[in-house]
Parts: sequence; structure tokens; C-alpha cells
Amino acid sequence: MGVDDKFANKAEELKGRAKESAGAATGDEELKNEGRADQASSSLKQTAEKAKDKANEVIDKAVNDR
Repeated sequence: MGVDDKFANKAEELKGRAKESAGAATGDEELKNEGRADQASSSLKQTAEKAKDKANEVIDKAVNDR
């Protein structure tokens, strides 16, 4: 996972938290739900990137152990 990807995913997560909080504070359920969706999207992206990183580690180890 590149640093840019990590930063973008974290920014999306934080943006989602802010939207959720703002929606809760103002009673705007749509904004609150949008914030939750942003957080869920970020979480999925982070999980996929971690899986990709782990797969690359396994491949690198297998190649280097030859």
C-alpha cells in the first residue's frame, strides 16, 4: 500500500467521521448516513490494500527463498 493510498483512505475515514458527527449534531440523518458510508468505503479499501500488501510479502518471500 502506497503512502498516498494510506493517506487518502485515512482522509476519507476522517471526512466520514466529521460528516457523521455533523449530521448527528444537526439532526441531518442523510448527512449522518453519508458519513457512515464514507467510513465503510474507507475501511473496505484499507482492508483490500492490507491483503494486497500481505500477498506481495508472501510472494517476495517465496521468490527470495528459492
